[in-house]
Amino acid sequence: MRSLRSADAEVRLIGRGGPQMKSVAGQDFKDWIEQSSVLGLSEVIKDYGYFRKQFRETLREIGTSKPDAVVLIDYPGFNLRLARALRKKSSQKIIYYISPQVWAWNRGRIKKMARWLDLMLCIFPFEADLYNQSGLRTIFVGHPMVERLGDRKIDTPRDSNLIGLFPGSRAREIRKIFPILIETARELHRSRPSLRFEVAAASDDLARKIVNMLSSEDPQLFEVKVGQTDEIMQRAYVGIVASGSATLEAAYFRMPFVLIYKVSWPTYAAGRLLVKVKYLGMPNVLAEKEIVPEFIQHRAEPAAITNAVSRLLELGPRTTMISEFDKVREQLGGTGASERAAKAILAEIA
Repeated sequence: MRSLRSADAEVRLIGRGGPQMKSVAGQDFKDWIEQSSVLGLSEVIKDYGYFRKQFRETLREIGTSKPDAVVLIDYPGFNLRLARALRKKSSQKIIYYISPQVWAWNRGRIKKMARWLDLMLCIFPFEADLYNQSGLRTIFVGHPMVERLGDRKIDTPRDSNLIGLFPGSRAREIRKIFPILIETARELHRSRPSLRFEVAAASDDLARKIVNMLSSEDPQLFEVKVGQTDEIMQRAYVGIVASGSATLEAAYFRMPFVLIYKVSWPTYAAGRLLVKVKYLGMPNVLAEKEIVPEFIQHRAEPAAITNAVSRLLELGPRTTMISEFDKVREQLGGTGASERAAKAILAEIA
């Protein structure tokens, strides 16, 4: 949004998203991030009425404002339905930014998307090849993370006694994953008493939940830090990271880590039926092999995770993983992803 404004000062932005987007767009923009950030089958079903209402309101807002282009960002459960509905009713350009990972769960849907969308802007190079082959015009603009994380690099040595814990950015993830991380930390500390653990909390509210879960633990062993994920990733010797965008950030910062994830069993069962890729973590997807050990659902056992982390404390395994991370980073493109995306959007309107 900032890059669009830089490229064309007359651009008017409306829509819905989070507080940072609202701060750029102004009063015409709706901050709905707290209500719309759901994960898992049961949450979606529980809030289905809310999303139906928001869907109708969004269509009405677009119909009233008649924008030159609608840019759909990620969030495929809502946005792909919106693209289909808009294509039936209106003629404005429909552009998708941050490709939905249909290559992981429903490649057959790409041909339908080609009928709904005018342009796809993707952040991974293999996505551009896949979509273009299916008739959906696609431009690889690079990953916006590269520039953001590049600005947050710090010159600091890694602490060989520090393990970073990254349990996720949602309360449900914390409830499912953090107890496993606590037990893993205990086992690691028993075998290496010099180890300490820093926990990255995405918000003050999640930090309070994490601190409550640590109430019976040794206060010298754990330290909870809010909004310092990037810093911890650059100081920790090894990390344990919940699946999500943080795995790619960890690879960017060259922090050896293991991946963990656990959801409710109905959500997991539904996911197993839908997902068609071998790996959950994007570093592994991009590498096309398991460079990061993955501990998903029933495999997320403290003993197994402890063994994997212990191996990464040794020079050979960590050096190998860091070398693979460098190859992954090369696939993310250079800086300027947001500027390239903005130029592509304006060119499409023109």
